[in-house]
Amino acid sequence: MNVSGCALSFSTLPLSCLLAGTVCLPVVLSGVARAADVTPQDARTSFDSAQPADTAQQPTHPKQTVTSFSDSKGEHINVNARLDRMRSALQPATGATTYRFSRKDIETIPGGDNAPMNAVLLQAPGVAQDSYGQIHIRGDHNEVQFRLDGVQLPEGLSVFGQTLMTRFAHSMSLTTGALPSEYGFQQAGVIDITTKNGSADPGGEVSIYGGARDYFFPSLQYGGSHGKWDYFVTADFVHDRVGIENTTPKFNALHDLSNQYHFLGHLRYTVDDTTRISFTAGVSNAYYQLPNNPGQQRQFANPDFLNSQLAQQVYGTGDSASLNERQKEITDFAILSLQKEIGNFSLQSSVFSRYSSLGYSPDPLGDLVYNGIAQNAQRSVMSTGSQSDVTWHAAPHHTVRFGYQAYVERTVSQTDSTVYPQTGTDSDGNAIFSGATETIHDGNGRTGWMYGLYAQDEWQPVRNLTINYGLRFDGVDEYTHSKQVSPRINVVWQPWHGGTLHAGYSRYFTPPPFELVGGTSLDKFANTSAAPGTLQDTTVKAERDHYFDAGISQMLLPGWHASFDAYLKLARNMIDEGQFGSPIILSAFNYRKGKAHGYEFATDYTRGPFSVYGNFAWSRAMGEDITSAQWNFDPADLSYIRNHWIHLDHDQRWTASAGGSYTAFYQTGHPTRLSATMVYGSGLRADGAIPNGAKVPQYVTFNLSLVQSFQDLFHISFLKRTQLRLDVINLFDRRYELRDGSGIGVGAPQYGLRRTILTGLSQRF
Repeated sequence: MNVSGCALSFSTLPLSCLLAGTVCLPVVLSGVARAADVTPQDARTSFDSAQPADTAQQPTHPKQTVTSFSDSKGEHINVNARLDRMRSALQPATGATTYRFSRKDIETIPGGDNAPMNAVLLQAPGVAQDSYGQIHIRGDHNEVQFRLDGVQLPEGLSVFGQTLMTRFAHSMSLTTGALPSEYGFQQAGVIDITTKNGSADPGGEVSIYGGARDYFFPSLQYGGSHGKWDYFVTADFVHDRVGIENTTPKFNALHDLSNQYHFLGHLRYTVDDTTRISFTAGVSNAYYQLPNNPGQQRQFANPDFLNSQLAQQVYGTGDSASLNERQKEITDFAILSLQKEIGNFSLQSSVFSRYSSLGYSPDPLGDLVYNGIAQNAQRSVMSTGSQSDVTWHAAPHHTVRFGYQAYVERTVSQTDSTVYPQTGTDSDGNAIFSGATETIHDGNGRTGWMYGLYAQDEWQPVRNLTINYGLRFDGVDEYTHSKQVSPRINVVWQPWHGGTLHAGYSRYFTPPPFELVGGTSLDKFANTSAAPGTLQDTTVKAERDHYFDAGISQMLLPGWHASFDAYLKLARNMIDEGQFGSPIILSAFNYRKGKAHGYEFATDYTRGPFSVYGNFAWSRAMGEDITSAQWNFDPADLSYIRNHWIHLDHDQRWTASAGGSYTAFYQTGHPTRLSATMVYGSGLRADGAIPNGAKVPQYVTFNLSLVQSFQDLFHISFLKRTQLRLDVINLFDRRYELRDGSGIGVGAPQYGLRRTILTGLSQRF
């Protein structure tokens, strides 16, 4: 049993995981989720479809002369904007459901750029929140890929939102549904972040944000251009005492200090109006105390130890309120890209590298007393790879796209575990343990790779009908070795003005997360207090899915849009993840069969300074028969699940959100914006009479934000916009539980953040 908070935070805002339950949905100004190259143009939720091939999808033919950017900053901005459009056209999500968030939308979120990234993503229907700031999209545990300027980043040990701050994004999108063939590996959702750059985000800003619980969040950003170069850098520091969710419903958590450092740099060189080279690099260092769960009395995690003589001897010798468990997480990444247009061809080719490491330090006595093991755990993964995407405008009604992705990865794991050795059994068959301890060292490393190739044709037989069909070939050679050819097809029809219908099918292949597949030598822990209930440890397999999706999007009135979407996923070797034991490292495992289905509804209305939105989703995710990493589970649970469908631990039936905003004096230099948001969840799963057979109580939270802006407040030419903000999180101080500490792969209880008041001051220059 883990008696402290036990997973890493999704978001970079240290209120992060806690804010996941509260600062969830910003007020949406006009254009939220506005889809480019989609009809209707004002849709915030849209099904991507190509415009007629002889209009929007045709590129502007490149000039044959080189532009001198040194003479015209406006020309530099226009060329970069055009190249950005061409880059987006390399990876359209034709037939999929896309939610787009502009810079203006992001700034409207309570907290603005200081808010965690999951607060932005939770605007979209079908996205459920979990503890540690994690999100679940359409019933999947993870399977979420992040892209920076179209380049997919390899998975890392920490939930990647810790590295990618909301502040980094100029705009972003979330794409779900039956994805076209250019999207591979993680396919529950594709989060594509367009990073800030010197052309679109010139100038600088310094800000200070903070409030209760020692929350202190200074940040600095600056962007500009010179000749053919443009650049952008941002850095911040986060300090607070709510880094991970509270394990109790009290106002303050015990032992919950966090310090986080983040940096992102973006540099581009525009050779001419058809060629651009860019380099992006980021760093994230995070240090966490794991919050304590006072009043724990259970000794050892394994039931076999509960009645042992040693358990009686050590009972009460460790105080669960004063444990000192800590975790350190580091992530560094870099991307080098070349974008080029040659006649009817356009391409982007990139090389990238990402390193991440995670280190867990136990409480030497407390972990031993409560868990039967005190384990120092270190794990790291280094990923290097390449991605290329090419678009060929082959004919007036055919756009052909093809490309590849390939990663080489090296993961290393080392643990030093202190345990009690077993010396025998008593007359009742209970284990007898020595009072002396022993140390077990375990370590392993492995190198592997995964790759994917794709080709597809976007065909428009008639003006209002688009058919996108293609094939994808994926392979993985890591802990598991498997391959698959995946057909995909999407049909998008625009039968009337303002309306779009779509239907699609995609075959998916998802490799297991290399860095989360355990390489533990179980035999070393036999006959100790850390012995697993079973020594069975089948290798985690790749997941294979049939995915169906259909929906409709309609502009009802000017400014008023609505959409409905339904989906069904049938999985073999469904991948799930859980946290087993004290080290905050998720472990992957498979259900032999899995299924997820549901529907989503979204609507929004914007008129002038007023906007309002609402969405809800219904979902069901089930699995049967755990067929890998079995040693992590109780033998009785394994036996039941072998022949019974159960809810996945992250299954939540109903998820909803709503919000609105009004901006007074919005046509002046001193606008005042008032916004309010709401988030509802029917509750994630918990153990009942059967594994995951119950759920935690439903909850609803409200937030309020007030932002006052001033233009040239100090009448100094160097200083531009000044902004003051006040955010109230969990306005009515609701006590609510995200996790109760039970369920398959669930650690300690997790409670949402109590009422918190935050203030901020930012100055543009």
